Amino acid sequence: MIIEKSSQKNELKKLPLTSDVVFKRVFSKEENKDLLQSLLESILGTKIKSIEIKNPEMPPDLSDVKAGTLDLKVAVNEDTIIDVEMQVENENNIDDRETRYLVAMSNDQLKKGELYTQVRKIITISILKFNFYKRNSFLNIAHMKFEESKSEMYVDMGYNREEELLTDKLEMITIELPKFQKQNPSTENELNQWLWLILGKEEKIKMAIKKNKKIKRAVEIVDTMSMDPKEWELYRSRQMAIMNYNISMQNSRKQGEEIGEKRGKEIGERLGKEIGRKEEKNEIAKKMLELGDEIEKVSLVTGLTKEEIKKIQHNNK
Repeated sequence: MIIEKSSQKNELKKLPLTSDVVFKRVFSKEENKDLLQSLLESILGTKIKSIEIKNPEMPPDLSDVKAGTLDLKVAVNEDTIIDVEMQVENENNIDDRETRYLVAMSNDQLKKGELYTQVRKIITISILKFNFYKRNSFLNIAHMKFEESKSEMYVDMGYNREEELLTDKLEMITIELPKFQKQNPSTENELNQWLWLILGKEEKIKMAIKKNKKIKRAVEIVDTMSMDPKEWELYRSRQMAIMNYNISMQNSRKQGEEIGEKRGKEIGERLGKEIGRKEEKNEIAKKMLELGDEIEKVSLVTGLTKEEIKKIQHNNK
């Protein structure tokens, strides 16, 4: 059996939890459900009674980078549905992606004849390997909120404090790992412990293990997976798919730029010729008018309209 080893002291080379396929392989298994529950509790800041993983299976085609099939859908406490996703590549669409997930998951809930009040709370959690939002926090929570009331639309209804949320059933949580790493927090709380584990920072993980048995077990699971050639094959397949996708997108952008540049030159040359011909006709019209030719004759010779010739005549006065 081939085992991946690092170059230093023959240490085991570990599969990265920042890979979406590795992340799902660890947290989607039924026997690891308590680890996922602990991770979610640390992100949400509240205790969870029960969870049910709705899509534990791995997708058959890991090459479909845009399919979004490596997310985790989790039913929590019978009143909340959470979509958890490890997002590796910045496609500049996390805001649109999360919004689409919220709407789709909300629509999927209601069966014909059911009441809208039966809709469960929907939360999307995106753990990003890159920075996306222009905000000074590594964890951001967003809701649908009312805008501030405008003075011309103000009606005194006696409310000392107006409602801020349109609904509390839609929530988007984003964690940006580079910002977390830049802050370099301690391992005192569970959220920090899990995020350091996901980032694979050994010194921080060693400290987290001493405080959290679940972190220790998660490390053992990743170590065991890292000794399995089949797990490495899955990881490499996913990495290759992402790399091919990025190359394809880069080539498409390059081709688009080249086509745009070529078309731009062609259009520019064509416009230049047209402008040149127009100026030439204007000069001929100007000379003919100076020689006393009638507008009808000038129009016949140059192809300019009578209005255009009259304008030239007016400008030459």
